[in-house]
Formats: sequence, C-alpha cells, structure tokens
Amino acid sequence: MKYLYLNTLFFIAFGWFRLVYSVAWDQVDTFKAPLTFQKQEGDGIKIIASNLNVPQEIAWGPDNQIWIAEHAGVVSRMDPVSGSITKLLQLKDVWQSRSAGLLGMALHSDMKQFPYVFLCYTFQKEKNYATRLVRYTSVRDTLVDPKVLMEIPVGNGHNGSRIAVHQGLLYWATGDALSLIDSQNPQTPNGKILRMNMDGSAAADNPMKGNPVWAWGFRNIQGMVFSKSGQLYTSEHGDATDDEINLIGEGKNYGWPTVQGFAESSEESTFKGLNNTIDPIKAWTPTIAPAGLDYYPYDKIPALKHSLLLVTLKAKSFRVLKMDKEGKKILSEQVYFENKFGRIRDLCVSPAGDVYLATSKRDWNPVSGFPLPSDDRIIKISKLDPANPQNMISSIPAGSKSAQLYLQYCASCHKENGTGVKGTFPSLLSSLIVVNNPKEFIKKILAGSNGPVNISGLTYDASMPSFAFLKDEDLIEISTYVRSLGSNHAAPIKPELIKEVRTALNK
Repeated sequence: MKYLYLNTLFFIAFGWFRLVYSVAWDQVDTFKAPLTFQKQEGDGIKIIASNLNVPQEIAWGPDNQIWIAEHAGVVSRMDPVSGSITKLLQLKDVWQSRSAGLLGMALHSDMKQFPYVFLCYTFQKEKNYATRLVRYTSVRDTLVDPKVLMEIPVGNGHNGSRIAVHQGLLYWATGDALSLIDSQNPQTPNGKILRMNMDGSAAADNPMKGNPVWAWGFRNIQGMVFSKSGQLYTSEHGDATDDEINLIGEGKNYGWPTVQGFAESSEESTFKGLNNTIDPIKAWTPTIAPAGLDYYPYDKIPALKHSLLLVTLKAKSFRVLKMDKEGKKILSEQVYFENKFGRIRDLCVSPAGDVYLATSKRDWNPVSGFPLPSDDRIIKISKLDPANPQNMISSIPAGSKSAQLYLQYCASCHKENGTGVKGTFPSLLSSLIVVNNPKEFIKKILAGSNGPVNISGLTYDASMPSFAFLKDEDLIEISTYVRSLGSNHAAPIKPELIKEVRTALNK
C-alpha cells in the first residue's frame, strides 16, 4: 500500500510537471523560426492562443472576451487572461474554397439592448454559390435565431468582406467577386460599401433612396474601421500595384477598376474628371496585401496613439499609420515584426489599450516555413518600443536586386522557391514556357492572363495581373531570376527581347 501511495504521488507530480512544461514550451516555441523572441516574452509580447484554424476576424466583446471567427465557419470567444475558448457556433453550410469561407464578423455596439452578432460567409445552395450576410442573437454560450439580411453574387476570389456597426447602422464592405463591371454600377451590391438597418433594409438617408450602396468603386476590401471621431477607413487589395487605405465618404466613387491608387495616367485622370473619383490616402507598390485595420485612441502604447493599425498578409507585418489631427492624412508609416510571425490576417484593440494580432498561416496560401505546429495564434502586444529597432522592427531580408524584386512581386503567389500553389498558381520550376519559350514567358508577364489558364497541359484557377508597369531593367532582373530557379539554369533574358514583346503588345 505504501508503494502504491508513493506511486500515485509520483504520477500526479509528473502530470503537473508535464502540464507546466508543455505550456512553458509552447510559449517558447511560438517565438521560434524565423526569429526567436524568447527574451521578449516578458517585454510586452505574449502568445495567448494557439492551434486555431485561420482566425479570419477577431473582435473585442462587451464581455471582455475576444470573439473569433475562423475561416471554416467556427465562431468562438476566448478569455484573454486564461486562454480558455468557448465554441458558440459551427456554420453547417459554409463553402470553403481558397479565399471563400467565413469572411467577416461584427458585434453590435450595444449588445445589452441589441445582442446581435453579424456574420458574412460564402455558401453553396444546390449547385449555386453566394455570399450571405446574416444576423444572429447571442444567448449565453450560443448564437441563435439566424436572420438572413442579404445574399449577393460570389466569385472564386475577391469576396471581401468586413462588417462594422456604427450609430445603430450596419456597414458591409463587399468584394467585386472578380467582376470588372459591378464595382462601377451603383445598382449592384459587389465592390461596394453597403449601409443598412439592423433588419437589412437600406438606411433612409443613403445617397440613393431604397439602395443600400453608401460608396462604390472597390476591388477587395480586407479591413474596415471607424475612428473615435466617426471617420470610416478601409484597407484594400490592389491588383499588381496599388494596395490602398481609403477614407470613405458618402456617395463617393473610389475608381476601381479604371483608377488604381492615385489617378496618375491620362486614362485615370480622364476617368477621375468624369466620375469625380476619390484618391486613397495611402497606396503601396509593390503590394503588401493589407488585411485587418483598427484605430488606436489610447495612451497605453504611446507609439500607437491616434494611428491606424494595419496587419498584412504578403508583407507579413504590423504597421502603424500615424494620422494628422483631422484624420485625413497619413503622416508616417512604421513597420513592425516583418517576416517574424508569418501572415497576419486581423487584429483588435481592447479598452485597456492592448493590441491583439491573429495570424493566418493555415490558409490556402501559406508562406515558406509555415504553418508551425501550434499555428494559428493570437498574439498580445501590451508594449512597443520604437527606439529598439534591433528587436522590434525588421525589413525585407538582404539579397540580390533580382531576388528582392522576385520577393516583392512574385513570391506571394509562386512562393519563394518557385513551387507555386497546386491547382491555383503554377510552379515556375516545371513550366516549359519559363525555360523553353522566353518570348511567351515575357508576353505573359507583360500582358497577364485571365483564369482559369492552361500551362504545360495543366489547368490553374488563378489569373495573373499585367506587370507592364515594370521598367525594362527590373523585368530583365525578375525574368532572368525566375529562369535560374531550381534546376532551370536557362540563359538570361536580353533587353532586345523585352523591347520586341512590348512593341508587339502595344500595336
């Protein structure tokens, strides 16, 4: 009996040791590749959740919990102190394919009186697909009484979407669903910001009576937030150029697809003059794939005060966009954690001034080295020191000019090693066009292509934008680099070939 008693004590002690050790090791492991953050765990950065499945949106709730919407259709809430997660809903009819899935979530700003949770997701109904906006009622540990507010066309990409509630009205940012027409048609819901009542009807004072459209001319909005003063901002994916931050105005046209970024070309300037389009307040080329957007009004982290906070997918970063007093201009941009946490999809800010980031490393387009065993994760930031660049701020890794250009323009689709994404983005290592037909290769880079496309006998869903905006010398660097990837070792591209193909395309 004595040995049995000692044996029992041993296993209890060993069980506690394993529990403590596994938690501690998980905290260390979260700061592994590509850079170790062990020393910073006590310096304002902490992993508070792991093993999530693409948290598409996170929101701070009135219950002081973080509400999580995962891409596959799961809605949960998490205690940010203990890390315990309560599952509230599993959507049964969500259609998940590439970027399609559960796309957006918002909580009513007054959940005591209106305990509403709004979701938008893509779904399949018989042989048809659409994007659905639905209102649920929160009751204890579940979401009930779904009310469908609107259903709109869906595409195999560019479906948005973000939702926000402001002053009792619902705002829904929709993607163009791969249409080059709908964004400029105020009578269709795609490529828009829609403004409606809680029952889905158009707000009475919208620009067009009975129409939910509040603003239009968008490609694929991935972030939307109201500032403390009530100004509405969005982050948007461009095509090959010009990711954008926009300040949204009532009844305004933001130009897509004719105007990309600032109206600079003669075609864009003419279109702007005829349609009174609005320029962004910030644009990026090369693109960074901006995602979740929030506003920081607090004093806790001084470096963030009165800034838009942005997370990115392609650039894998957290960015602080300092605003002017009127909130109409971006004065500066500071980049943090680039290439350290992988793709970051969304963020939220607590009333205490802490910032929470949600990674997106189990999605359809993972980056090299991810996902790690404990992905996806939620990261808490309670302190940020811009004066400590060695630990807190990073830049694109060093490398040749050709490698840098490839990383900036090509790697987000075709991957850093050129292997692509099966069924979506073709491998550059096995493409016969890349190695054996340099003229056709340059033509595809300059002209782009509309998906689906057939390459070397295989069909790929994704289209490719035109990169005709690249200078000849940069195009030579990129194309020659691609032709040297893996075991290709093809001859460098000559300037004469670039000029020949450009001339032929311009005829």
